[in-house]
Amino acid sequence: MRDKFQTEIEKRIESFDPRYAFSAVDFSDMAGTDPINKALSRLCEAGTIRRVLKGIYDKPSYSEFLGEYLPPNIEKVVEAIARKYNWTVAPSGEIALNKLHLSTQVPVNYSYVSDGPYRKYKIGNYLVEFKHCANKEISGKSYITIIVIQAIKSIGKDRIQPKDISILSDLLPEEEKKKILREAMTTTPWIYGVIKEVCKK
Repeated sequence: MRDKFQTEIEKRIESFDPRYAFSAVDFSDMAGTDPINKALSRLCEAGTIRRVLKGIYDKPSYSEFLGEYLPPNIEKVVEAIARKYNWTVAPSGEIALNKLHLSTQVPVNYSYVSDGPYRKYKIGNYLVEFKHCANKEISGKSYITIIVIQAIKSIGKDRIQPKDISILSDLLPEEEKKKILREAMTTTPWIYGVIKEVCKK
């Protein structure tokens, strides 16, 4: 028997971009958790959506060129996990460096910081790790401030170079610099010292 919410859920999924990831929480305005989970399970069995992790699905995208379905988009899955658990998350390590043009190395694993507990997930061939972050580095801060803090932290106090400061300074708009200076005041002193160098250039 077709769930009465299934049609509405299907319509919303149709509006999603290919490989968009989601969970029951993204439909919480439609119904309670149980009917939504049942509808999502039926849609998964029908092949309309794909289960990526327990409680996390995506809208599969077929590549005519490759002749197969594309793998899940890791970043979209991470965003769906964050929404499901109401976590604040941001890239750390090589992911943060890559996003801020401080490294061209392609990460093998995906590392994130969050204000939630430590969690580790296997998604396809990738390991996705969420590390609990100190409040002074994440609470009340915007995504850009968190990722800048994490990138500087990843480089290390004794390894930060003038070219790193120049890259960040050129990349960040003036308005973002003002925000980062304001939001990062509670972070580790040496990191804030680097941020001040970045923002004064």
